[in-house]
Amino acid sequence: MSQFPARILLATDGSEDARLAFRAATDLSREAGSELHPVHVVARLPHYVYPGVTPEVYALVVQEQDREGRELLDEELDRARGGGVEVAEAHLRRGSAADEVLDLAEEIGAGLIVMGSRGLGPVKRLVMGSVSEGVAHDAPCPVLVMRGDPDAWPPASIVLGDDGSEEAKEAGELAVAIGKLYGARGLLVRAYPELPEQDAEGRGFDARRVDDALRREERALEERAAELEGSVGVRPKVRISVGDPAGCIMEAAAEGDEGKTLVAVGSRGLDAVGRFRLGSVSTKVLHAAEGPVLIHPRAR
Repeated sequence: MSQFPARILLATDGSEDARLAFRAATDLSREAGSELHPVHVVARLPHYVYPGVTPEVYALVVQEQDREGRELLDEELDRARGGGVEVAEAHLRRGSAADEVLDLAEEIGAGLIVMGSRGLGPVKRLVMGSVSEGVAHDAPCPVLVMRGDPDAWPPASIVLGDDGSEEAKEAGELAVAIGKLYGARGLLVRAYPELPEQDAEGRGFDARRVDDALRREERALEERAAELEGSVGVRPKVRISVGDPAGCIMEAAAEGDEGKTLVAVGSRGLDAVGRFRLGSVSTKVLHAAEGPVLIHPRAR
């Protein structure tokens, strides 16, 4: 299918969510005929953390890390090839996990990164951030972040957050194509801001003008749905919601089995300071979602 990438980069660390990511990546690779590139990143050891650690001991620890990493990759290779997946190459890297995944994605020309979230829970994810968040916002290609129960894949439904941007359009096309593979129903959601009763001049808002604006938004969203039908062959339902965009998207996801709902959004590419100060829809969704999230980065 033309919407699917030629190369999929699977970031794995042996965690539960990484196993879920493996299933999603191998399924998509097999269905689309994409090359699969598994990668495992070993953390770089700081030098001389403990008194008395000699270079010889340090080298032995590094060798053991590499051995364990290679064993993990070999297991992934055997499972993938046993399932009929074309594995182009397995990659063992050392360093910062997010940086190494991003660098490798650039090097191989990945069209999709699939990875697990560590599932730290909403509070820790908000305070500490995560590797998956770091990758999602700086990736050169879409990122599918897997989390949830073992039955979170394949998705039963797709919720697409649309704000009229090119990033949202690209996220929608890929997500609808994924949904088509598994017969998942799709919903295209666009949020309209909740207006106060009066404007800055103290004048009340004209209800009819607001209704007209909502109808225009709905027509624009129907056009977007028609574009998706033309490119993917599936036309999702549409919904105009009023309120915070991330909240509206997650409310729609919660209407079904949220753990089996793939949420897809575009990222506007805010820098770290902007994300910390203002947040972004994609960041909020990544923090809140119970199931898989697909994020399409801002075009470079």
